[in-house]
Amino acid sequence: MKLLFLLFSGLKWLKFGKLLTTGGTMLISVITYAFFFGWWYAVGFVALLFCHEMGHYIAARQRGLPVGAPTFIPFLGAWIEMKKMPHNAEVDAYVGIAGPLAGTLAAIACYFWARSSGSNLLLAVSYSGFFLNLFNLIPLMPFDGGRVTAVISPRLWLLGVPILIGLFIWRPSPMLILVAIMAAPHVLSVWRGRHEQSAEYYDIPFGKRLEYGLLYVGLIAYLAIMSHDVHEMLGSRMGG
Repeated sequence: MKLLFLLFSGLKWLKFGKLLTTGGTMLISVITYAFFFGWWYAVGFVALLFCHEMGHYIAARQRGLPVGAPTFIPFLGAWIEMKKMPHNAEVDAYVGIAGPLAGTLAAIACYFWARSSGSNLLLAVSYSGFFLNLFNLIPLMPFDGGRVTAVISPRLWLLGVPILIGLFIWRPSPMLILVAIMAAPHVLSVWRGRHEQSAEYYDIPFGKRLEYGLLYVGLIAYLAIMSHDVHEMLGSRMGG
């Protein structure tokens, strides 16, 4: 993994480095997922990840933030390189929510395509899109949900801790351990009140906080419903 990171970091120095980094890591992800889930599912899944990351990318550019092209690592997802950090929590939330919104729209398109064609494969891909975007909205850094809830109050990150623990009990995974390690400094910062030292960063008008709060809750509700319904639909089809 470290070797791959160094390799694709080096590609960024080439003229077409960004394109090679994104295309190359997407191809590696597709090949890796194909070994476990088949080629067409792998292609659809990586395409949904790409839509999610492009949501972040476009939103960052809209707010004048220089960002790098998406980079993919199998079973860890994808990310865009932020070359300049947002100057306040609202900008960060704007970029943060754009990914799940774009990913959800892509999953919806896949869902209706599956319904019209009767494809179980497309339905499975759409379920992955709904569930992963829901998972990504956990109110805890480094998830997108942590970036969105920070505009309301960083203290909401404390709600993400029992959710993460519950997920680990339900489905133990090394990835969840990695996320917990990455989240620990942020949680401790809030627990000790250190975030209050950056009061200016979190000084956002109430109207904006309410706007992001309603969007966040509404998106979670929709994704939870779709994840449940599509999962049940898949179960009935496969069982039939």
